[in-house]
Amino acid sequence: MKKIVFFGALSLIIACQNKSTEALSKSANAYLDQKFDEALMRNPEFASSLGIKYGWGDWSDRSQEFTIKELEIRKKIVDTLMAMDTAKMDADTKLSIKLYAEEVRLMEEGLKWDDHVYKQTQMGGVVTDLPAFLINVHTIDSLSDAKAYVSRLAKFEKPFDQTIENLNRSQSKGIAPPQFTFQYVTNDIQSFIKQFGNENDNVLIHDLRSKLEKTTIDSSAKVAIISEAKLAIKQHVIPAYQKMLNFWTGYEKMAKTNAGAWSLPNGHEYYKYCLNYNTTLPLTADEVYETGIKEVARIHDEMRKIMKQVEFKSDSLQEFFHFVRTDKQFQYSNDDAGRKKLLDDANRYINGTKGKLSQLFNVAPKADVVVMAVEKFREKSVGGAFYENPTLDGKRPGRYYVNLYNMADEPVYQMEALTAHEAIPGHHMQIAIAQELTKIPKFRRNGGNTAYIEGWALYAEKLNKEMGFYQDPYSDFGRLSMEIFRAARLVVDVGIHQKKWSKQQAIDYFMNNTANAPGDVFKEIERYFLWPGQATGYKIGMLKIMELRTKAQGIMGSSFDIRGFHDVVLKNGSVPLNVLDELVTDWANKNKK
Repeated sequence: MKKIVFFGALSLIIACQNKSTEALSKSANAYLDQKFDEALMRNPEFASSLGIKYGWGDWSDRSQEFTIKELEIRKKIVDTLMAMDTAKMDADTKLSIKLYAEEVRLMEEGLKWDDHVYKQTQMGGVVTDLPAFLINVHTIDSLSDAKAYVSRLAKFEKPFDQTIENLNRSQSKGIAPPQFTFQYVTNDIQSFIKQFGNENDNVLIHDLRSKLEKTTIDSSAKVAIISEAKLAIKQHVIPAYQKMLNFWTGYEKMAKTNAGAWSLPNGHEYYKYCLNYNTTLPLTADEVYETGIKEVARIHDEMRKIMKQVEFKSDSLQEFFHFVRTDKQFQYSNDDAGRKKLLDDANRYINGTKGKLSQLFNVAPKADVVVMAVEKFREKSVGGAFYENPTLDGKRPGRYYVNLYNMADEPVYQMEALTAHEAIPGHHMQIAIAQELTKIPKFRRNGGNTAYIEGWALYAEKLNKEMGFYQDPYSDFGRLSMEIFRAARLVVDVGIHQKKWSKQQAIDYFMNNTANAPGDVFKEIERYFLWPGQATGYKIGMLKIMELRTKAQGIMGSSFDIRGFHDVVLKNGSVPLNVLDELVTDWANKNKK
């Protein structure tokens, strides 16, 4: 097998010699797309998320052995690319090769820290991810699709076993998530075991039956599929959860109380990696922390202007925070009517923004976005809102999820900015546009890094102000409260993982400096403990995009075009911030008058 791969690559290299720039570039891009398709075939869950039915009845391999093999495959791809006559290729293709090589370098570096990553928490892992995947991603249009659904049910044990193996390896190195995560996961496991044993309360059978009813599959075949699914749940799904529960109960004994990355083996080096990975910049923890302190102070000044505008009775920010947290005018009612009102508001904000996009953009996504409530089975654990990409064929739109478990955690005054972040012109616009690009290889259309993706979404919140939104001063305060939440993260993330802050210290900082509801703050702080460095990408990314916009304006003067700037940012896919700097600078210099 190795010889076949080697000679195949060698033949490609020889075929590329003495070709024109266009032909060389075309060959390299075709090779990258071929390798992306092959990678999808090895990762059926990712393929399914894109609407591609590779391995439709299988789960992705979660073993470390698979990751190691995948790295070796990708390193050979880099070797093949580097052996081509890259000097003669066009600039876009050179950039693609550079970006692919960088992805592989990061993958290799990340493998060193693989055991430090918490593979199962209330924020994610097989316990909730697999049911959510079947419900939200696995569509059923035919009998074969239905059988693939049952096939995945019958194969639940493998991803659970692999996760337990990964957790065991972390455990052997003295690595375990903080104490608080264990009760969440234990509750989730026990809840699933209970409902899977009750036919009337089984979320997967309900989902499967609902999807079958919408098809033209023969009624007798539908009955047979449901019967097979029930058997698979009894024989494979429930045992998988029970095995995880048995392991998880023992694993909890080594959990540490509210401990950041510093408490892990080589924790400071691990956190340094996490910061660099999530910001794509060589920033130190202290630089991130000081940036957060400065931004919190700046946004506080902006908030005080809002306080004067609404003629608040006091000049105390903390008193204003208490007011917006507790006054009923800023809360959706905690009932079905309140939940419907929130979803209606989100849709209204999306439709309003769509009508004004041409002010700042030359392009809009073809794929639509829908607003959805987080499913009942995971609403107690997951965060307040998140986004899932559309399929490549456009059959499934982008999804903007809002958690309606506790309506006090989703204040009215933040919904306009939250919707801008998760939908348009935020995540949906950026991700859908990237997927719809045709002039860059597939891996650039369907990948991404935190600083770019989340930085854009936070920048997008501010763009809506430029388009004339946030007319209500409280809604504009909501925008600022969302921004300061991301600025405070810089302080708290470093505080937790570098400066050894306790959970209560982190909560206190947020409650004193932001307006977010206590429940929201509590969940967010727990998230930061579980994902070191991830939360820093938002504000760092936004600041870099704003810096580059100012830089381009300085270079171009009166010839600066905001639509052209957004084209550069959005039409190259998700790139590291240093690469984005190069792209914007090159565009500005070429288009100045």
